[in-house]
Amino acid sequence: MSFCLHPRLAADSAYVGDFALCQLRLAGADFGPWLLLIPRVSGIEEIHHLSPSDQQTLWQESALVASCLESLFAPDKLNIAAIGNLVPQLHLHHVARFRDDAVWPNPIWGHLQATPRSPSQQTALVSQFREALVTQGLTVLS
Repeated sequence: MSFCLHPRLAADSAYVGDFALCQLRLAGADFGPWLLLIPRVSGIEEIHHLSPSDQQTLWQESALVASCLESLFAPDKLNIAAIGNLVPQLHLHHVARFRDDAVWPNPIWGHLQATPRSPSQQTALVSQFREALVTQGLTVLS
């Protein structure tokens, strides 16, 4: 069975690139920098369902994404979560948080009423992340 991205993830985010294990996507919500890491492994809903090797790779790729968010945006806090209540496919949210954001200090889940980011802003952020992460092993499929 090959990797198939959940339709909701596809609809709500933009492709940034691929690491060795995960696809990286930018959430479409107009709320700070918000990235998703999705392991390209079929049928996986929880981190502990990955092989031990894939678990290690996931954490390494997550650390790369977190470091990128810190270096580009200097957030006050990073929120990293694998919730999956609405989308069962395993995906990790990486959200840069700021003390002056709309829902600080609450978690964004259940508190945020976000509108879609404009297409030009989405394209600019995708390019910014690609540029920052290509030296870290991100590949971009055309």
